[in-house]
Amino acid sequence: MFQAGTRGFTRKVGRFAERRLGVLRRTPAPSDVEAARPTAILHRTPWTPPVAKSAEGMYINLEDGRRLLDAVGGAAVACLGNSHPKVLQAMKDQIDKVSYVYNMQLSNQPAEALANKLIATSKGAFEMCGFVCGGTEAMESVIKLGKQYYADIGQPKRVNYIARQLSFHGNSLSTLSLAHHPTRRAAYVDFLDTTHFHHVSPAYAKRFQKPDESVEQYVERLRQELEDKFVALGPDTVIGFVAETVVGATTGVVPAPKGYFKAMKSVCDKYGALFILDEVMSGMGRMGTLHAWESFGDNEAPDIQAVAKGLGGGYAPIGAILMSKKVAEGITKGSGLWKHGHTYQGQPLGTATALAVQEVIESENLLENVRKQGAYLESLLETGLRGPNALAAPYTFDIRGGGGFWGIEFDFTNATNLDFGKEPFAMRVQARAMKHSLVVMAMTGGSNIEGTKGNHLMLSPAYIVTKQEIEKIAALLIQSIEEVLQEAAV
Repeated sequence: MFQAGTRGFTRKVGRFAERRLGVLRRTPAPSDVEAARPTAILHRTPWTPPVAKSAEGMYINLEDGRRLLDAVGGAAVACLGNSHPKVLQAMKDQIDKVSYVYNMQLSNQPAEALANKLIATSKGAFEMCGFVCGGTEAMESVIKLGKQYYADIGQPKRVNYIARQLSFHGNSLSTLSLAHHPTRRAAYVDFLDTTHFHHVSPAYAKRFQKPDESVEQYVERLRQELEDKFVALGPDTVIGFVAETVVGATTGVVPAPKGYFKAMKSVCDKYGALFILDEVMSGMGRMGTLHAWESFGDNEAPDIQAVAKGLGGGYAPIGAILMSKKVAEGITKGSGLWKHGHTYQGQPLGTATALAVQEVIESENLLENVRKQGAYLESLLETGLRGPNALAAPYTFDIRGGGGFWGIEFDFTNATNLDFGKEPFAMRVQARAMKHSLVVMAMTGGSNIEGTKGNHLMLSPAYIVTKQEIEKIAALLIQSIEEVLQEAAV
């Protein structure tokens, strides 16, 4: 994911290419970029990023002496921050026991324990699970699992997936095909599968609900569009409908309108297809409930669900695929095994680490803190960005989210008195926040289907965040926004 140039990010010789949401564009280097340092890493950015040396809680210490407050958990990953003593101890203990076994030869105790915990805490939604090493792997596995399920129950004609525009499900070729993130797909468009992956409109009411539509009418229009797509493809050829419960970086924390997921699931049920949710970013507590669908998905449990980021909290690369009793039984009574796997699948160190992360979240009652501090953050953002004296009020299009996941979208369509030059507003704010030792995430292109308009910022602090840290995050972000606006005034 693109992050803007900041103080400490190093300058390439002359002009450099700004990679924004996967598209290579030539722009002037940000003003805060410093002299390049040698590196043997081929980085994802056209500059060489600064080096983290150590971290504790929500604070990251850099080699150059700066101390950053991480308000976004990397990419909504570090749900416990860094160096939680219980997680570190679990990792050390597991290394002393067994660090690796191969999943086609042996299972292991922490993998079995983590699987049991994920099923036990699902309130009956899930029957079995499988492990992978991250979000893209999880969604790739979901694609294969859905196809295997219908092969195992004797419906091999089902070969099509339906997902949504302005979505993101991973960076492999199959997950890029499943999703419809225009700019991230652009470099690989000739390689993408357009035969088996199809798309319908996003559930993005703030942008796409018609002025004369009620919420119910908007939801019904989207439901009908999905049903029309089923019919056009042939209902008996559709494997499932796939959606992010809360859209993450693509559009900036966009929940669906009330009733949407219930309506989408009804179409899947009508035609015998699977209802599949991607909670790689929004799941495992991020929205204030263990599963985002419990609070932001009409409490409609999916047939298959992917989780990752908040599962291991950044302490280990791990993801999981959760499956309902229907799917689990279809496979166990069919082929009897999961026709998919990786070398590090269910690795004992990773599963022991994730188990410890989940136990800390539960034992320290952190989901309650997520809800409490999230509500406080929302109130500070509303006052600071849309209050009567807020400098940003004319340009703050939306503040949205819930729990520990918040997005702020800006709109400068009618702003004739501002000039941001060639670097988008959101990227400038991210750079300025970094100068103030605050890490946030900025993205562009989420405001239209083509992915060519829009500026949004995201916050996803660790579940351990305190009231004082919430106040500091809000104050520094609002300060950064106002400084950029003042400097752009013409």
